Amino acid sequence: MQHPPPEGPGAGSGSAAPLATIAAALRRERERVGISLAELARRAGLAKSTLSQLEAGTGNPSIETLWSLGVALGVPFSRLVEPPPTQVRVVRAGQGPRLQADEADFVATLLAAGSPHTRRDIYVMELEPGKSREAAAHIPGSTEHIVVAAGRIKAGPVGEEVEIGPGDYLAFPGDVAHHYEALENSWAVLVMEHL
Repeated sequence: MQHPPPEGPGAGSGSAAPLATIAAALRRERERVGISLAELARRAGLAKSTLSQLEAGTGNPSIETLWSLGVALGVPFSRLVEPPPTQVRVVRAGQGPRLQADEADFVATLLAAGSPHTRRDIYVMELEPGKSREAAAHIPGSTEHIVVAAGRIKAGPVGEEVEIGPGDYLAFPGDVAHHYEALENSWAVLVMEHL
């Protein structure tokens, strides 16, 4: 799905998750856990060189790469891509940290990350028909809440997927393998809740 180019002050600055934000977050969280670069790479199933590039602020991490790093670090995905908070925050349509899935026509835009006390994140998902997105389990205690705004989506834990449409709400455990499939061009709001 294409969005028109952003206009006005700061246009384009939020079109992708800033690599510097991701690099700083990875270092901060890895050091908080007290593990080496090699150990984090092993836990996340990544090459050490890939992780080294990400911590250096280079590379192009996919949603799957960042989710696996979040799971390995025991933190929500948003903690790796969210810039430091401000008092007032506006995310214009088509802006914000946008991350593409490796295999599926699936884009997630982080709108707001929860504080360490609330442990919830809010995303806008854009999905196109074609290959579905197979998501690995997130950190234990995760729950996904989805409200479809337009289109039709089939989503849920593997083997328990449900078809939902405009205005429908679906909640399911995010700490098990799950599936997203667009049955037509769709967009939805996703709230990730972490215990």
